[in-house]
Amino acid sequence: MHLWASLFMILDDGARGAALAGFMAAYAIVIVVAIIFGIIIYWRIATKAGYAGALSLLMFVPLVNLVIIILFAFTDWPIERELRALRGGSRAAMPTR
Repeated sequence: MHLWASLFMILDDGARGAALAGFMAAYAIVIVVAIIFGIIIYWRIATKAGYAGALSLLMFVPLVNLVIIILFAFTDWPIERELRALRGGSRAAMPTR
């Protein structure tokens, strides 16, 4: 028998509830930290590509995140268009500031 299973069987109902509540609280903290870390990562990717950082929030919507990944993979990024315009000397494609 596993050590944790045997320890869980030793505990009475009150201690089991407390242990479960502690585990759930720790798990919730880990999940919140992972979500915040994911938002930061996606935000930085979007801003480096030249898109609005808020676009990264769509990465947490199911199926929409696939569309966003396809958008990033197969379209010209705004920063690429600006770089191409600067290298070609054309000011027509450059965004106005």
